[in-house]
Amino acid sequence: MLSVALAGKPNAGKSTFYKAATMADVDIGNYPFTTIDPNRGVTHVRTECPCLDREKRCGNENCHDGKRYVPVELLDVAGLVPGAHEGKGLGNQFLDALSNADVILNVVDASGGTNAEGEPVETGSYDPTNDVEFIEREMDLWIAGILTDNWETVTRQSRSPDFDIDDALTEVLTGVGGTAASVARVLRSVEYPAAPQAWEDDDRERLAEAFRRETKPIVVVANKADIAPAENIEALREAASGPVVPCTAEGELALRTAGEAGVIDYDPGDADFEIRGDVSEAQADGLDQIREVMTQFGGTGVQAALDTAVYDHLDQITAYPVQNETRWTDGQGNTLPDAFLLDTGATPKDLAYAVHSDIGDGYLHAVDARADRRVGEDHELTEGDVVKIVSTAS
Repeated sequence: MLSVALAGKPNAGKSTFYKAATMADVDIGNYPFTTIDPNRGVTHVRTECPCLDREKRCGNENCHDGKRYVPVELLDVAGLVPGAHEGKGLGNQFLDALSNADVILNVVDASGGTNAEGEPVETGSYDPTNDVEFIEREMDLWIAGILTDNWETVTRQSRSPDFDIDDALTEVLTGVGGTAASVARVLRSVEYPAAPQAWEDDDRERLAEAFRRETKPIVVVANKADIAPAENIEALREAASGPVVPCTAEGELALRTAGEAGVIDYDPGDADFEIRGDVSEAQADGLDQIREVMTQFGGTGVQAALDTAVYDHLDQITAYPVQNETRWTDGQGNTLPDAFLLDTGATPKDLAYAVHSDIGDGYLHAVDARADRRVGEDHELTEGDVVKIVSTAS
């Protein structure tokens, strides 16, 4: 399962975002380090279900009338403060927890109502663009610090006649969430001395930054957009190197809570909602305020941030394996029972391995269930493909 991590300074709204996205029971407080122990839960990204192309909806519990919700892991840990890479605050714990995340949502208080330490200040008195570079820099220095901590070992290894510095760097960086392939891409993009003895701090920091950019893509979540000056949102868009998604995590949490109570009709990611039950005047006013923000930004931003991180930034597609290519069902007759996230360019064999390693090892061929035709092993899957995998392990 893909892992999405929430980063940011304390009191930016990470725990509120986490609760809104997972509806898990977590502490939410207006003070630094509300979160101490990491929270791990399951949230979902949203896409169109292939059942929209059939007469009946699939009935899957993760499909809401053609809106398909695909599970991903969501991680919420303690907030970062300046000097986190040196262990200040709960920095080392936070950064260690990030090592296996596939993508990071940097939750920023776009209202400018909290300072660098996450302490409340007058709204608009703090420049939230500081929090964009701050997170990236802390992560870079943390990775550089890990390289430095291991450098004596690397230098000692270099005395061996068969020493290869690329192998030594790969061994270190795969320990902080890299793969052999991702480290190789990074090493091809950076110039560095062949002898460990010639390395300086700048060399390690340059490698750390390139590694972070390759393995820890970041989407900025401009939280508290409902009370943020418009110029702050625009400034964040200019400051960020990647996507910026305006968001009201509190608004999303209120909608999901109201939806569970049957007060409103709302699916995560919708641009609007419909009131179904009796609400007080105060509740109606609150819902109207949320609707105003949704009208401005096309929704609350929570689902959009997750979708942007996974589908756009990680460049994922959704594929649906079935056993019956005509009915799009599994062996028990369930329609479109499973959905898998795969890298763009993935093949049917990649999907087979995603289902189970034995299915992949025994792969024979695949059938495109939409077109009802056999496809080759090198066929590239696209978003929403329905595929029958034929395997000796089936």
